[in-house]
Amino acid sequence: MRRAFLAITGLAASTTALVVLKGSPGVTPAAQNLPTSQPVNPAGPDADPSAAPDAPGAGPTGAAPKPSESADAATSPKPGKTTARPSGTRTTAKAPTAPRTTTKAPQPTTRRITGPGVDNEYGYVQVQIVVSGNRIIDATTLSLPSGGESDIHSGDVRDRYNGTGGEVVQKQSANLNTVSGATETSNSYKQSLRAAIEQAF
Repeated sequence: MRRAFLAITGLAASTTALVVLKGSPGVTPAAQNLPTSQPVNPAGPDADPSAAPDAPGAGPTGAAPKPSESADAATSPKPGKTTARPSGTRTTAKAPTAPRTTTKAPQPTTRRITGPGVDNEYGYVQVQIVVSGNRIIDATTLSLPSGGESDIHSGDVRDRYNGTGGEVVQKQSANLNTVSGATETSNSYKQSLRAAIEQAF
């Protein structure tokens, strides 16, 4: 059926060409009297031209492909943009970073601890210390006996024990040397200081 279709198509094309040539005004009468050309059948006059292996459109197996099949084979779908995302959940979070390591030691917290007030025959003594970590870094008196000679003795106690460079910071304890002439005030100072250190540590 395919071969017959191709043979008929070839004859129709030849006939159309002859009609166009005969109908065109530029063709001479001698050209019009020429016999019409017929397709040459190499297999002989009695053979079916559509059955010849060299017939136009015949493939290696003798069958011509359908026009629709050849069109489909020649046209290949163009690859489009891939819009499908890969399977699985899409993770947008970044990988967790390693925690930063600090080379500096953590800064100790500074605390102020106030010892209890201690009364003696000369007056009232109360001590406050400043602690950073496990060290005493400062000491001060909130109250000392005053008036008369007590001012002088209290000043000696203050100068000996208080401050960042005083004996309290140097010894880091309440085992202080007694100030000469201010024994009662020195002992009251040590008693308040000892209670503050116990609260701190």
